[in-house]
Amino acid sequence: MFHIRFWETLCQLSPWMLAGTLIAGLLHVFLPANFLQRSLRGPIGVFKAVGLGVPLPLCSCGVIPTGIGLKKNGASNGASVGFLISTPQTGVDSVLVAASFLGWPFALFKVLAAAVTGIAGGLITDTVEHEELESNTTSTSTGQRKGFRDFWNHGVEILHSIWLWLLIGILISTLISEYIPQSTFTTVTQWGILPALLLVLLISTPLYVCATASIPIAAALVAGGLPPSVALVFLMAGPATNIATITSIYGAFGWKTTLVYLLTIILGSIGFAVVFDWLIAESSAVAHLHDHSSPRWWEILSSIALLILFGWFAVLEIQRLFRKKKTDPQSNFEQISVDGMNCQSCVAKLEKSIGSVEGVESVQVNLDPGWAKITGNYAAPDVLTAIRNSGFTPKESS
Repeated sequence: MFHIRFWETLCQLSPWMLAGTLIAGLLHVFLPANFLQRSLRGPIGVFKAVGLGVPLPLCSCGVIPTGIGLKKNGASNGASVGFLISTPQTGVDSVLVAASFLGWPFALFKVLAAAVTGIAGGLITDTVEHEELESNTTSTSTGQRKGFRDFWNHGVEILHSIWLWLLIGILISTLISEYIPQSTFTTVTQWGILPALLLVLLISTPLYVCATASIPIAAALVAGGLPPSVALVFLMAGPATNIATITSIYGAFGWKTTLVYLLTIILGSIGFAVVFDWLIAESSAVAHLHDHSSPRWWEILSSIALLILFGWFAVLEIQRLFRKKKTDPQSNFEQISVDGMNCQSCVAKLEKSIGSVEGVESVQVNLDPGWAKITGNYAAPDVLTAIRNSGFTPKESS
């Protein structure tokens, strides 16, 4: 049943999504001002981000808010993408599980593949997005001590910026999981290594499977007769790419970075699978089949919490639409250019902040190019202060 599969998928990703949001909030609160701007920029920053991400036990949906949080706190696009590529593929927990299922040569090779693809994707992203990277270096730190409110607001902003893309991704992933049987993987044994790699890549890319939970599936593929190199593709592409991740990265970074992200994982997984098949073709991979248990209590609570947040975000978006409809295009207005916005969550945050200024009748904020169109009888310095307090930089008026 579709709704049961949807609930199972939501329960799988919700704890990790909230855990990633928690980590992003903690990084925002406890890291010193400008730390990420200093540490996670340029080629060395990519290496540092990958080194940070490889051992972290975060799945693909858990890594989304953490990676986007790195960007929002000043890390380069390349460092953020390197983290997003490498982290979901591995982790201390998944390495140990992979070793127990498929042997240490396989597990260690998987760590190497995750690190190399993360570094390559990050370096390529910084090259492709060089001009945009230079224009996104404005610090939003006010130098004040951060507390729980900053922690909460930062985490909510990140989820708000990707919630719709994430929901669409979950729905599409559920459709694929419901209507493409797992037995499809095991029907390609006789096709040869390259067709098998391509088919597993095609099927695993849009599906949601976490790095640890996907290992029993990969072990089942090997037990069914597929070579371990095909399982490697599944374990690289499955956790690092799914519809929810792809749509969220597109919403946060744009199409160029999303394309680099996908091509790096696709080409990297095929390349490393071929190398693995050549170097360790006779790996002592041992496969065992594990049954998936019913959702645990913390998964259920996490899913309920995430659905409540989604509902809240939907209400906020509906309110934004009504505010826009109330704006009279013939009335007098002031338009202020604003720097520092990088997502729709920033737009909603700024509209709320300016709208709370006394005398403001309506406000409309545009992301690219960044500007705020304001109507009403208000004090201009109050509006400029509201913009700065939101973490953005007002420029000239027109």
